Amino acid sequence: MASGSQLEAIKRAKVLMVGAGGIGCELLKTLALSGFQDIYIIDMDTIEVSNLNRQFLFRQSHVGQSKAKVARDAVLKFRPHINITPRHANIKDPEFDVEFFKKFNVVLNGLDNLDARRHVNRLCLAAEVPLVESGTTGFLGQVTVHVKGKTECYECQPKPTPKSYPVCTITSTPSKFVHCIVWAKDLLFAKLFGDKNQENDLNVRSSDGTNSTNPTEDVFERRTDEDPEQYARKIYDHVFGYNIEVALTNEETWKNRNKPRPLYVRDVLPDNLIQQNGSLENCVTEESVVSSMSSLGLKNPQDIWSLSENSRIFLEALRLFIEKRQKDIGNLTFDKDDQLAVEFVTAAANIRASSFGIPLHSLFEAKGIAGNIVHAVATTNAIIAGLIVIEAIKILQGDFENFRMTYCLEHPSRKMLLMPVQPFEANKSCYVCSETPLLLEINTRTSKLRDFVEKIVKNKLGMHSPLIMHGLTLIFEAGDGLEEDVVANYALILDKALAELPAPVTSGTVLTVEDLHQEFSCNINIKHREEFDEEKEPDGMVLAGWIAPIQKDTRVVSNGESTSTAHPAVTEMVEKSDEVEIAREKLGTKRKLSEMSEMIDHVHDVKPCSSHEVGDQVNPQEVEDNDDDDDIVILDENPETRKKKRFQ
Repeated sequence: MASGSQLEAIKRAKVLMVGAGGIGCELLKTLALSGFQDIYIIDMDTIEVSNLNRQFLFRQSHVGQSKAKVARDAVLKFRPHINITPRHANIKDPEFDVEFFKKFNVVLNGLDNLDARRHVNRLCLAAEVPLVESGTTGFLGQVTVHVKGKTECYECQPKPTPKSYPVCTITSTPSKFVHCIVWAKDLLFAKLFGDKNQENDLNVRSSDGTNSTNPTEDVFERRTDEDPEQYARKIYDHVFGYNIEVALTNEETWKNRNKPRPLYVRDVLPDNLIQQNGSLENCVTEESVVSSMSSLGLKNPQDIWSLSENSRIFLEALRLFIEKRQKDIGNLTFDKDDQLAVEFVTAAANIRASSFGIPLHSLFEAKGIAGNIVHAVATTNAIIAGLIVIEAIKILQGDFENFRMTYCLEHPSRKMLLMPVQPFEANKSCYVCSETPLLLEINTRTSKLRDFVEKIVKNKLGMHSPLIMHGLTLIFEAGDGLEEDVVANYALILDKALAELPAPVTSGTVLTVEDLHQEFSCNINIKHREEFDEEKEPDGMVLAGWIAPIQKDTRVVSNGESTSTAHPAVTEMVEKSDEVEIAREKLGTKRKLSEMSEMIDHVHDVKPCSSHEVGDQVNPQEVEDNDDDDDIVILDENPETRKKKRFQ
């Protein structure tokens, strides 16, 4: 039962909730039932069928509607007298600026991606509003508290980024199924159904030896006299047959690798199967979705299709795109909720995998890899939502001494499933809250300004409306409100090498990069470097700067957390118990480091991993795209690897 002071603090509080998905639904319900009276909720997503198994405020009839608005309506049915303001919007929109954040007593995050988390963190720092971060993946979860001047900020520790692969690995020498998925999704699907003018690393030259007058013909262009079946077979033979044969001519590549096998339709499918490869009458599912599986009578998405079945799906899916979704071609990007797109990518990846001797996967597995899906557990979301509210109440009461980062474990350790840890002090070398300069190693003679803006400023630093200064000279700016002639002038210099800019950027240059919306700026020291390892440094540049705290021998057992702090995930607790029991101690109870160290002695199979490995574990698919459902989170390093400074 809450005390009088707690109830008063709760009733007066203005709460900003960001995210109304897996965690958000549980959080809004828990806030309402705990007595909070004034809640502002922002979410840009609409409800999908796949949300309904765990986001209990939504029903089938709500599919396609705003998550924030439906969540509000659902909660008001049992708490009609509280004030909930829903916004179907992007938290990164300019209207949600520092002044907007200052209206609230606390911000509660239930987000699904690193970019938005960083954005909210910076606005909370600028507005000096406490932030409670959270995340879940399966049975694992965490809640962390970030208060300016008292704890570390969300970005005080490095975050693992989605794994990327050199183009040569994807196009020429795949060795994992994820390589085949990336090839099928980001190269083949994009080439066939996306922007035709976009650069693409697929070999598009015609393999038709009779066409000597036009040797540069783009094989992906469908001729007017080609029916969909002929076109589909041509694409199949080109990407799985001819291109593999071309790759095999480079004998040096295959000295220490297994050679791939060229595949042609005639070798995989008998003529009678090609002729009978689907029925337009049966291509629509009960949910009125165009599907090649339905057309071919394949029902179970967890079956692993044979090479022949994958080939039939590939040909049928391509035909259905042409005959049923012609108007979409040219504007499509891969969407995990697009059934036909998932079928096409699954089949293409499996055919390529078969060619390179890589095990095949089911559509269910391939969809998870291509869509970066980590399957959620509703109970974990509920536990984490409750912990968020507990920390929010402590913040509202000013109970800083009892703030806790709490980790939810998959297996009980010494009969404990919840592991509370005192928050850490700010990292003095954090480039966000401590303004420490960064170092960028880059080839200033060959790297373009566009590369710097996209790969470093936007992707690495998470800025959306950047302004780049070289001393007093403005090099580049982006964002709403710029005059057309200014935008045109910047567009002209984006493809210039850094050293060729009007204010040349060379080794020793210090650039100031700022985002006025986030009220965040940092300095970047430039160091020229001639060469980069394509495998280990595929971006062709390396950003460094803030150093992770020194590792101590004393270790703390906890589960990995979301991208909020970088902790190696605890992969397996071997001390299992049939008795599942939540920690008996109160969450506010402080633990001595000696006690925490003693506990880890009972955990024998925990393999600490680098942030690189952690990204692999939590996101085993290692696919670049990380824009997914609301429950996805990347677990990071363990608190034992970090400096054991606690705020006082």
